[in-house]
Amino acid sequence: MPDLDFKITGIEPSARGLTPFLNFKVEVTNMPAHEIIHSVILQAQIQIQTTQRRYHAGEKGKLSDLFGAAERWGETLRAKLWAIAQTNVRSFAGSATALLTIPCTYDLNVVATKYFYALEEGEVPLRFLFSGTIFYEAEDGRLQVQQISWNKECAYRMPVQVWQELMDHHYPNTAWLSLNREVFERLYAYRRSHGIPSWEQTIEQLLPAMENAEAKL
Repeated sequence: MPDLDFKITGIEPSARGLTPFLNFKVEVTNMPAHEIIHSVILQAQIQIQTTQRRYHAGEKGKLSDLFGAAERWGETLRAKLWAIAQTNVRSFAGSATALLTIPCTYDLNVVATKYFYALEEGEVPLRFLFSGTIFYEAEDGRLQVQQISWNKECAYRMPVQVWQELMDHHYPNTAWLSLNREVFERLYAYRRSHGIPSWEQTIEQLLPAMENAEAKL
């Protein structure tokens, strides 16, 4: 019976795509190595392990939108689900490689995007939880089906720079609202400092001041 293990060996941004994607390279290894695996339907739940890195003051300020004040992080800093991905692994014996493709967005209403945007340097600690179905050839030549063991997982530390460069490629010098990035930073700080829950309410709160200024002209 097959016993699969998994390891993330690298990451590649899809710079040529119409929308931003990240491709994680997965190395799949089977024991016994001589066993023929016809195919694998592989699923992965990807979690952001927020407690497994340090944060400096600038990052803590931005992350207050997710986790509250830094002095409360002992209670609020928890793992966050980023994505669930699926891929097919072709026939192999011993080991094979596959790609897990993760769509990305610059929408700061998305929790994972808020987290990535807040980080200025270093790595994102990720945890991959694997599941799926294995189709393999038994010793008598018959096709067999087996589920991937529920405890199969691996860790990977994704360089923050990979995500930053991907966003820069698809949204150069802009954020989701297509503003100059410096203006966006000021608007984001205003929203956090006033505890405003949405971007729409932030803009609506600023509009009266602008309208009053125009009325005085």
